[in-house]
Amino acid sequence: MPEVYIGLGSNAEPMVHLARAVAVLERRFAPLARSAVYRSPPVGGTGEDYLNMVVGFATDLGVEALRAELRRLEADEGRDRNAPTRCTLDLDLLIYGRRVDAARNLPRDDVARRSFVLAPLAEIAPALPHPVTGESIATLKRRLGASDPALTRLGPLPG
Repeated sequence: MPEVYIGLGSNAEPMVHLARAVAVLERRFAPLARSAVYRSPPVGGTGEDYLNMVVGFATDLGVEALRAELRRLEADEGRDRNAPTRCTLDLDLLIYGRRVDAARNLPRDDVARRSFVLAPLAEIAPALPHPVTGESIATLKRRLGASDPALTRLGPLPG
């Protein structure tokens, strides 16, 4: 079974939505590896700050079936894709095993470019090789920069 990593984000009652999403994912895919929660400004600079985290787990679901489950969970949490500055829950498939598939954005581009993805991913999988470059997640994080002043580690998700 492939190990997968999911990025979770919210800027509308974020602790509520993140906690519910993690609980659903835990029931479905236990055990989960969980990062701490991080606060960051929205990409593009409009709207409330986001809270982000990453979870990892093994699954026998294929890519499309897993993405469908993630979309259902977003919908259950009230995700409105027409409200660009307010997001109840955003679930992104970051890495699906060692799969490289540009058409499906695997691994997700954000993995190597965004500190709000790399920092929590490096917490739970620092030695994980990036499926394209082979470099460890910890190495990619160091290359991006030791610290991002706009990114704040808040600690574990309560509960």
